[in-house]
Amino acid sequence: MPSISLSTRLALVILLGTIATVGSVLIVAYGALVDDFETLLTEQQLSETRRISSEVDQRLQLKLDILKESASTLNDGKQLLPREQIAVQLDRQRLLKTLFPDGVVVMDEHATAIAESYFVPGRLGTNYADRQHFRQAFETRKELISRPIMGRTTGVPLLSFLAPIESDDGDLLGFIAGTLKVGQTSLIPPELVTNKGQTGSSFKVVDIDNFLYIEGGPSDQNQIESLPPPGHDPLIDAALSGIGFGRVTTTAGQELIFAASHLQRLGWLFIRSVPYEHATAPAKESFFRFVGFSLVIGLMIAVLSFLASRSTTLPLERMTRTIEGMIRNPSKAARLGTQGPTEVQELATAFNRLMDERDAMSEMKENFVSNVSHELRTPLTSINGALKLLESGAAGALPVKAGEMCALALRNGERLQLLISDLLDFNKLTAGQMSVTLNLQPLDAIIDSAITSNQTTAADHHVQLEKACASGSQVVTDPLRLRQILDNFISNAIKFSPANGVVRIQTTETSAGLVKIVVSDQGDGVPEAFEPKLFERFSQAEAGTTRSVKGTGLGLAICKELAALMHGRIGYFYEHGANFWIELPSSTAATETTHENT
Repeated sequence: MPSISLSTRLALVILLGTIATVGSVLIVAYGALVDDFETLLTEQQLSETRRISSEVDQRLQLKLDILKESASTLNDGKQLLPREQIAVQLDRQRLLKTLFPDGVVVMDEHATAIAESYFVPGRLGTNYADRQHFRQAFETRKELISRPIMGRTTGVPLLSFLAPIESDDGDLLGFIAGTLKVGQTSLIPPELVTNKGQTGSSFKVVDIDNFLYIEGGPSDQNQIESLPPPGHDPLIDAALSGIGFGRVTTTAGQELIFAASHLQRLGWLFIRSVPYEHATAPAKESFFRFVGFSLVIGLMIAVLSFLASRSTTLPLERMTRTIEGMIRNPSKAARLGTQGPTEVQELATAFNRLMDERDAMSEMKENFVSNVSHELRTPLTSINGALKLLESGAAGALPVKAGEMCALALRNGERLQLLISDLLDFNKLTAGQMSVTLNLQPLDAIIDSAITSNQTTAADHHVQLEKACASGSQVVTDPLRLRQILDNFISNAIKFSPANGVVRIQTTETSAGLVKIVVSDQGDGVPEAFEPKLFERFSQAEAGTTRSVKGTGLGLAICKELAALMHGRIGYFYEHGANFWIELPSSTAATETTHENT
């Protein structure tokens, strides 16, 4: 992330932290929501089946109670009413007809049918004493409900509601029976089965004694059907196993949540089931709603964090630009503003204090260098003068050894004098005290003078100097400062040229009214990594030869400043050797144009 700003990094860290936190919460919350909705849905199904079972039981008891009350109207306290009167009573019992739409039958004390609410061929005169529920009624003299049986005369599955008819003395006078056709007349009113039509949900009534579907079988018609063999319907298998509620997977791979309730009186099992998706759907809806809110909140947090971090990093960016400006132009070093957060203010204050110390040290250094250079220059000039006199024989001929030592001392003295001159010139340039006098000057004379003054050095290094200049060229320059630049270029080229190499000085005129002077050698050139620092002060690099010469590292920096003072430019390129060049205006108009471009 090196190219991403600090404010963006902080915003990303906060945003990613928020996403990670919210994501973890969402995962846990989603699991908890699904579990809660599953539990709630299971409890809802269980409650519903129990409610239906209880309601059906109450309705069955109501039917028995009405049947019992009707039984008391069919005798005079001692014996059954005549059949004609019984028929009249049955016809008057509207509620009885409503509760038992499939027929009401009155039997004598032997359980033989003697009257009926509507005619069924062959029912009157039929004896039912052999039926299990009649035998039970003979013993208990209590009203009861049979398990599903096949009608003896109708041939359809029936539920028989039976109440004894007794005299005032408790003698059994007969029975009254109400019948319901199982599979045709439902005991469960539709309003009891809430959400029965909900997608994927089902409601089943199973006779566990006879393994029959009473309602909700595979057939679309509401009729009695046999239960499938074990293993064919996991829902029925789970309900019959005694598990009151839970989750099963059908053979088609669908997950169901189910609940079952047992109605003991009939031996029926009420089973409700809904797809598992009904539990996950509201959880998903809540989850996505929460995700939406979380994204909005996360975005707001990211924006606010970015703005907050930006308010902190913006002063740092301004400080960075100010510092970069100081680096590019140390002489115009400004101070940082102390606005912003406390930490930024403290940093700016510390940096300003550091700059004050730097300026004080820089001024002290410049004063010291200037004073020392001036103090050294005068005695060094005298020393070099004396050495020149000795070398010339003005004080008499010197022994050979003494002459060699005198020549060595003179060369080192002159080198030291050049170093001191560089220091003084650079101090003047940085202080803005260096002045130049610009005039239109013939270029040939300046170049010839530079070649002549460096000829001895070139001979010592076995290097040949060549001139390839167009005659008659003129430039607007200060001849002394241009000589100083050319001397630096030529001396460097000599020092870093191979033995028997050639240093060429050539000039070309450009279309912009400039004259370009190029000093070329045949050396290895400047290392590519060092090129950006080539014209900076105190910069030195080995050029690849074994004869690299140590110096102040100010020569090229001074050349750059002098070229700028003369409205020119200098530069470097490599082409079969190092090529240092300077461009100068060839006329006053070109001088003004160059000055504007600069």
